[in-house]
Amino acid sequence: MPKYNDLDLSNWKRLTDIYTDSLWLIDKRDNTGVHTGEYHGNFIPQIPYQLLNRYTKKGEWVLDPFAGSGTTLIEAQRLSRNSLGIELQKEIASDALKRIKKEHQAGIQTKLVVANSQNIDLSKILGQLNISKIQFVLMHPPYWDIIKFSSRPEDLSNAPTIKAFKQRLGKVIDNTTRYLEKDRYCALVIGDKYAHGQIVPLGFECMQLFLDRNFILKAIIVKNFGETKGKAHQQAIWRYRALAADYYIFKHEYIMVFKKIK
Repeated sequence: MPKYNDLDLSNWKRLTDIYTDSLWLIDKRDNTGVHTGEYHGNFIPQIPYQLLNRYTKKGEWVLDPFAGSGTTLIEAQRLSRNSLGIELQKEIASDALKRIKKEHQAGIQTKLVVANSQNIDLSKILGQLNISKIQFVLMHPPYWDIIKFSSRPEDLSNAPTIKAFKQRLGKVIDNTTRYLEKDRYCALVIGDKYAHGQIVPLGFECMQLFLDRNFILKAIIVKNFGETKGKAHQQAIWRYRALAADYYIFKHEYIMVFKKIK
């Protein structure tokens, strides 16, 4: 059994629901229980399900610095992992917490804090939880300014330039992964964007932020995505636009896994 998960490799052939390939084709999101796809920009529960099974054990602590609608926290408690989420918007956090409590599991701690992940004093929060380290960090930040999540200037989605966006995300990385145990893992879910007639390789720009901080890259997973709210019922027109121009329609995003070695 690997030291960073609970998978029983003596029965590895039975682990058919655990992905091992770097291409994830998922037909639809899991909307069971309290999961909801209503929050604009949230990610599918299958992502934390896969990552938490691969990189954590029952009873360990998971941190989500961009908690949003609580997808990671819901999956964590379903899998008997403790979790800490940080969300910038009070109303979003309040709604997420109500749904999280509906699936509360005895003996599992789930805490959601309204704060800015760039500067929150995590040592204080961890002290209140009687822990000093976490075992996994899962980040699903805004894809820069593709979706504006709030009017708050400190919101990453309101960064005026890609340089400013990366500076803000870098602060989140520094402020959260300092509490990640050595030799444990963090993951980044991110996509690219198209602007001014060219691709902005946001995924790889953000990947470099981790590499510059002495993380090692363990995986680049490509995941499909289909119709988004912004392009709902507009597949035909987007196909026409692509044929009439010189670009391809984005149908993928990245899940990048990093290991902390220092």
